[in-house]
Amino acid sequence: MSSSILTNRHDFLLLFEVTNGNPNGDPDAGNLPRLDPNTNRGMVTDVCLKRKVRNFLELFPSAREGEAANGFSILIKQGAVIEREQKKAEVHAAQTLPKGSADQQAEAAKNWLCREFFDMRTFGGVVSTGDGVLKGSAFGQVRGPVQFTFGQSFHAITPLEVTITRCAVTKEDDAKKERTMGNKHIVPYALYAAKGYVSPAFAERTGFTDADLELLFQALLHMFEHDRSAARGEMIVRGLYDFEHVGTQHANNAEQNKREARLGCAHAHALLEGIKVSLSAGKTSPESFADYSVSNTWTTENLPKGIKLHLRHAGTSIDPRQG
Repeated sequence: MSSSILTNRHDFLLLFEVTNGNPNGDPDAGNLPRLDPNTNRGMVTDVCLKRKVRNFLELFPSAREGEAANGFSILIKQGAVIEREQKKAEVHAAQTLPKGSADQQAEAAKNWLCREFFDMRTFGGVVSTGDGVLKGSAFGQVRGPVQFTFGQSFHAITPLEVTITRCAVTKEDDAKKERTMGNKHIVPYALYAAKGYVSPAFAERTGFTDADLELLFQALLHMFEHDRSAARGEMIVRGLYDFEHVGTQHANNAEQNKREARLGCAHAHALLEGIKVSLSAGKTSPESFADYSVSNTWTTENLPKGIKLHLRHAGTSIDPRQG
């Protein structure tokens, strides 16, 4: 994997399903699965998806090579104190630039945080608390190169409330009870889609590399495999379609190719809409993935010029159209 700063724009579509589970409970609604009240289609927040990526990186940290290499720690995690890490960054900046201006030290502190923490240089964050050089600084609000949309199910969902029993009790006062009752909320079945966008312009500001992007896609493909729980026992990634912008020019025109790859060679919505998802004939409501038909309408002949399509879930690619 290359440690070079990402230079190509990427747009991707993530398809994932849930069976008899709760993909993202709403704490304002008794932990019911999130849904759009207008359509009853299920929803999964971008924050939830980012949490899965962070959890994967904590379980399977990547190796760091050399003092200047990016680190793979996670800043936003259980028990973390952001201001503590922010102060470390400010101390590092003061030692590195003892005679630097406040803005120069703030930028150095921001760069240290981005280098040390994978989620900071990937998703960005706000680190303008405390009373150091980052407070009130433009460098205290980091905009990450990777952004997700909310995931949304293709069809309406009907959440179920399932009553459960427990033979043990929690309190001494309840010791004479034979059992206690509880409940859990599940979605019988739903297929969701979330979109993602990767900007090389913001990658330059945070130090996000090609290797970081590969690690992100690895996390997306495997995040549910290591997130099993009673609420999410059967969640599966069914597709990860990555549209890479590589430029339309001949190899001899490297500068123009680089500009096109950075800017983009086609509109993201047009590319993502080429992945068609529909119910199989005769089906009115899905009960499993077999009830869906997922088709990739892009081929080498009709893929827009300057676009390379990586089918990450299948380990194959469709090369850009020539001529």
